[in-house]
Amino acid sequence: MMRYGVAILSAGFTGLLSFSLLAVAIGSDFWYIINVNNHTGPDDLSSHSGLWRIIEGANRSSVIPSFKANMSSLSEPERHLLGLHKVVVIMLPLSLVLLVFGWIFGFVSSLVRIPRMLVGSASYILFCSLFTLTGLLVYIQYCNQAMEDFKQVVSLENLTTVDVSFGWSFAIAWLSYSLEVASSLLLMLAARITQMKHCYDSGMAML
Repeated sequence: MMRYGVAILSAGFTGLLSFSLLAVAIGSDFWYIINVNNHTGPDDLSSHSGLWRIIEGANRSSVIPSFKANMSSLSEPERHLLGLHKVVVIMLPLSLVLLVFGWIFGFVSSLVRIPRMLVGSASYILFCSLFTLTGLLVYIQYCNQAMEDFKQVVSLENLTTVDVSFGWSFAIAWLSYSLEVASSLLLMLAARITQMKHCYDSGMAML
């Protein structure tokens, strides 16, 4: 069985890496990429977007007004899209903040080596991962809805020249979620190792 120290160090490393990747993902602008092919005009119509802004062409950028938009002037589909976006930009940063406390709780519980505290820390980090997962799933729904609305206003001929894909920011956010789950499982393993050691020590003391 894996040693306690290895399990704890692995949990700490994966937790720290998960936090770093999620921070990079939240701050970067390559969540969703739109490439327009065979465009003959002077302007580059391709774009890529993050959680906070859209980069159009080489130099143009616009902020996504999730919280500052005048909702009364928007159509129902636009309000729905902004509502989905609000969920994403709340859930993911909140998960990032919660992970900081999870890392602290995990560090303290690893020092005291109390199985219940280790299990509690593992459960807390697993709870944090649900915020990340929710944010990612809602973002997928947001992008799908945006594409459906886009298809309503663009001709089929022009639509064939447009390629859309999720970018590397989205990919590392998923990797961050996977590492959150891995960190939680490693803490649970450390709790199990500690519990077995306590049972072994108690048995030896009775001999």
